[in-house]
Amino acid sequence: MPSTSATPAAVDGRVLLKGLTRPQLGAWLQSHLDAPPSAAERLWIGLHRRRAAHFSEIDGLTPALRRRLADAAQIDALTLRELRTASDGASKLLFETASGAIIESVLIPGADRATLCLSSQVGCAMGCRFCLTAKMGLMGDLSAAEIVDQLVLARRHFGARPITGVVFMGMGEPLHNLGAVVPATQILIDPAGLDLSARRVTVSTSGIVPAIDRLGAESPAQLAVSLNATTDEVRDWLMPVNRKWPIAALIAALRRFPVRPRQRILIEYVLLAGVNDAPEDVDRLAALLHDLPCKVNLIAFNQHPGSELRRPTDAAVDLFRDRLRAHRLTVAVRRTRGDEAMAACGQLGKPPRAARGLPLALP
Repeated sequence: MPSTSATPAAVDGRVLLKGLTRPQLGAWLQSHLDAPPSAAERLWIGLHRRRAAHFSEIDGLTPALRRRLADAAQIDALTLRELRTASDGASKLLFETASGAIIESVLIPGADRATLCLSSQVGCAMGCRFCLTAKMGLMGDLSAAEIVDQLVLARRHFGARPITGVVFMGMGEPLHNLGAVVPATQILIDPAGLDLSARRVTVSTSGIVPAIDRLGAESPAQLAVSLNATTDEVRDWLMPVNRKWPIAALIAALRRFPVRPRQRILIEYVLLAGVNDAPEDVDRLAALLHDLPCKVNLIAFNQHPGSELRRPTDAAVDLFRDRLRAHRLTVAVRRTRGDEAMAACGQLGKPPRAARGLPLALP
């Protein structure tokens, strides 16, 4: 059960309501505004299900309570500043925080539903060689309200388009910010509000082993792990986190992770030409994963300015996939979406101005 005693995030002395779980919201309303539980339920539904932008849009609140809420609390934690849409339908959303930082989310459309790729930090400290966000360094953590608001504002903007899943695969290392990510996942799946299935909330990590254990104990979300190499030598070079928690320690943590019925751990593997795509990598990867309930997502490296790494051919990606399937692993190829809008996997951040491509504008 989520705690009701956490200190809520605030801006200019006003509490960011979307960062409170439903029990926390009820407790805060009662202790600070002497409001009854019925008001908390109406406020929760208005914030999350109805996506209200103003307290006047929330049904069932008294005028006096609306005034007190306006003085003590704030609905939106972010402002949607710009939108970039690629020809394949993927959209990059640029949000501004109250401090003026810019973060990015990506809407990935499917045939009958869409998934939103969320950011958990401003920039990232992990230094992964293949990721543009790593070049920013870490500029700060997002609050639970700023994480949740990415979905609320995306649903508000896109209206009828159903966004039925989220993946924490945007800017930042989610397990470096578990104090905000865990309550955010609890808010995202609350059936009275945003109502995402726990199977459609996925938290990705570069491999912070102690935090993997904590995530499994405190959150219902699915786990995704960015593996990307089959030897410590290569993974040390690609992902500095491996020098602290090498592959053997990471795989041991995955074996401990509580996989719930009908769930699998997602293994993300970015294919880099001449680095991690040899036949020997197939055999080593199959040996590492043979006893894990997992699915492998293969991702061809997405080019970005200044990178010395190369993207493999589609034929090489398909061959790697087929060889893994011969080892009886479940494998899918995640095809590039949003590349021309710098919205593809590994491309979030600020490229050099000359390489930014399409203009940014809200429709």
